Amino acid sequence: MLGWIVALIAVAVATSSAVRTYQARREAYGASARAELNERQAKAAEARTLALTEEIRQLARRRIPAAATALSHRTAPVPGLREAAGIDGEAARLLSEAVQAARTAVLEERGRVDAAARSAMRGTSAKIQSLLNQSQHLLHELQHEYDDPRILQLDFRNELALRRTQATAVLCDAWPGLARQNSSLVEIVLGAQSRVPGYERIKVANHLRQERLALVARAAEPLAIALAELLANATAYSHPDTEVPVTVQQTAGRGALILVDDAGIGMDDDALERARTLLSGPSEVLLTELGDPPRTGFAVVGRLIARYGFSCHIESSPYGGMRTMLRIPAHLLTVMDDDRTLSVLAPKPVHARGTGAAEPAAPAVPSGPVGPAPAEPVAPASAEPAEPAGPAPAAEAEAPPAELPTRRRRARRTDSPESSTTRPQTVEEPTLRTPEQAGAAWAALQEGTLSGRKAPGPPAQAPPAASPSDDLGDDET
Repeated sequence: MLGWIVALIAVAVATSSAVRTYQARREAYGASARAELNERQAKAAEARTLALTEEIRQLARRRIPAAATALSHRTAPVPGLREAAGIDGEAARLLSEAVQAARTAVLEERGRVDAAARSAMRGTSAKIQSLLNQSQHLLHELQHEYDDPRILQLDFRNELALRRTQATAVLCDAWPGLARQNSSLVEIVLGAQSRVPGYERIKVANHLRQERLALVARAAEPLAIALAELLANATAYSHPDTEVPVTVQQTAGRGALILVDDAGIGMDDDALERARTLLSGPSEVLLTELGDPPRTGFAVVGRLIARYGFSCHIESSPYGGMRTMLRIPAHLLTVMDDDRTLSVLAPKPVHARGTGAAEPAAPAVPSGPVGPAPAEPVAPASAEPAEPAGPAPAAEAEAPPAELPTRRRRARRTDSPESSTTRPQTVEEPTLRTPEQAGAAWAALQEGTLSGRKAPGPPAQAPPAASPSDDLGDDET
């Protein structure tokens, strides 16, 4: 009996020992698993912390600066999250909100700084414009008193400075600074031409059906400013040896259209899209977005379009460069009274043949040998050159209307020996004038010049052409 008790106690002790050993091993395994899990969690937390640190570093060094740059350059890339898998949704949302908050803060600060800059430039431009207007009046008085061509060149440079000041004032939401009456549309085109360097390259073609078509007073000077900016852009971006054709015509909707073509370098797609955006008249244009140095031409035209109701479109030109189309709505147009005389520099309307438009009658062509034509008056640089005279209307009536003009071969003239020997004898030797005769001729020229200056002249006249070496200080638009 005692043996069974001892055996039973031994079994119980062995079982208890085995259970304790198993529990100890189990606890050791659990502790090892918990330690391993804690280690993995610690490593994951460290990885998330490192990833978040890297994202914050990228946010400060790359994402926020890139987002600020993209406000001025829309094509600039803005990087996103580097470790998107290691960042939970809340952290990623907070980082994106930080970028958006930085963009908003930059926009607000840029708007505040730009508004302050526009206000300062608006006041400064008004003072400079007033001084330039006073200088212009003084130069006009000097032109009537002195016969020095340098005064004309100084007047032209003063006009260029006045145009740039006007453009700056308009860009800063200021009034153009000049009030005008109802003005002829062609005269406004000539006035804009006289404000541009290289104006002698601009050739104006008048295709208006109504010769006395004019703009209302409130839109006359704004149109002159806008057209001057477009002409300056066309002359600046085209070769100095090329012409800049300008066509003025009426549209079917009782409006008017001014076409400006150039044979320049053209635009790429990005520049063309930006130009169209500026010409569409945006609500606000920041000075900081115009480059360094600022290119204000299209921005000025856009501000005038938004304020006065013009419209402008730019596209490729058949001349190789760009074509700008400035459209004037009908409510800004009027017709000048008959008692108002037009400028003698304004080109006459050109009517296409076969359209039924009345053409001025030409003098009868005399029979017999045709003598030398009378001398025509020389037009100034800003005036449109006279078109070559065509055949008389009587000759046009005799020709069949459906036939094309043909060229007739002429027989080659052969000079006889007698005519070749006698021709040099018909040349008269030039007579030399005495000093008294030369002095009298120059005195008569001076007297005629002074009397012409005292007589009332046209309202607007283009300044003399500047030499190619002169730097007129006009930037590209």
